[in-house]
Amino acid sequence: MKTRVLGKSGLVVSAIGYGCMGLTQSYPPYLPKEESIAVIRKAFELGVTFFDTAEVYGPYKNEELLGEAVAPFRDQVVLATKFGFDIGGASRDQFARPIGLSSSPATIRRAVEGSLKRLRTDHIDLYYQHRVDPHTPIEEVADCVAGLIREGKVLHWGLSEPGTETVRRAHAVCPLTAVQSEYSMWYRKPEEALLPLLQELGIGFVPFSPLGKGMLTGRFDAQAHFAADDFRSSIPRFAPQNMETNQAVVDLVRDMARKKGTSPARIALAWLLAQKEWIVPIPGTKTVARLEENTGAVDIVLTKEDLALLGKKLDGITIVGARYPEEQERLTGL
Repeated sequence: MKTRVLGKSGLVVSAIGYGCMGLTQSYPPYLPKEESIAVIRKAFELGVTFFDTAEVYGPYKNEELLGEAVAPFRDQVVLATKFGFDIGGASRDQFARPIGLSSSPATIRRAVEGSLKRLRTDHIDLYYQHRVDPHTPIEEVADCVAGLIREGKVLHWGLSEPGTETVRRAHAVCPLTAVQSEYSMWYRKPEEALLPLLQELGIGFVPFSPLGKGMLTGRFDAQAHFAADDFRSSIPRFAPQNMETNQAVVDLVRDMARKKGTSPARIALAWLLAQKEWIVPIPGTKTVARLEENTGAVDIVLTKEDLALLGKKLDGITIVGARYPEEQERLTGL
C-alpha cells in the first residue's frame, strides 16, 4: 500500500482509507460483529492504516466496533472520528430525545471522552466536526479543539462538509489537517471552490462516498430497487426516473475499466487519487473481495490522456437528482 500526507500537517496515512459507517448504518443488512471485525483487520493486512468512524454511527456502535477491531495494532493506524451532534439521552436502540446539531464546547468535551473510551485509546488522531453548527461560531469550536490538542486527547482536526468561508475561519484559529466531503465522478462540486482553497491553505482532502454509494462500481442499473431501510432509497439521484440518465457516468467508468483491464471501482478510485496528491478516499465495504478490489486501485495508472478523456466526457454528463434528501442537504456547507 502506498502512503500519502494529508496537507501540510505531516499526518501520513494509507493512500486508500476505510470508511466504517456502512458496517452499522445506512446500508443493511449488517454483518455479525465478528465478521465486521474480520473485515477491518483484513483491511489492515492489506496495508490500510486510515480508518474513519463517528460517534453518531449507531450511535456509538461503530466506534466500539472499530476500537475492538484495531486494538491489537492501535499504534500502527490513524483513527478518525467525529463530533457535532448532541446525542444526549440516546440509548443504543432508541433515542430518548432527538439528535440535533451541537458543537458547543460542553458537547465537544463530552463527545471526545466517549469516543476515547469506545475506541479504546488515549488519543484521537483526526477529529472532525461532523456538520457545521450554525449556533456555535466556528472560532469557538476551533478554540475548543485547540485545547484538546494541547491536552493530547486530539492530534489533528478537520471539518466535514463545510463551506469555504467556514474553512478559512476555522483554519485561522487552529490549523486544519483535513476536510472531508463527498467527492467522486458522481459528485464533483468540491472542484468549484473547495479544492482550490485546500490547495491554497495546505489542507488534505478526504472524499467519502468515492464510489458514488456503489453507483460507480456498475452494480446498479435503471431497474435497481433499494429497500426502504437502505439510505439510497431516499436519495433523489437514485430514484427510478433518474437512474437511466445517470447511467452515462457508469458507462464511462466501465469503458475505461475495459480499456485498462481492471474494474470500474478501481478506475473511480484511481481517478480520485490522480486529482491531487493530498486526496485520500475512504471507500467502505462489507466484503473482503471488494476490499481487495478497492485497495488495488493504488496500482492503477491513469495517463494524462486517460484523465483528459475522462474529464472531457464527465464535463458533458449531467447527473440528475440531488445527492441528499433536502433536509440533509441543508446541513452541509457546500
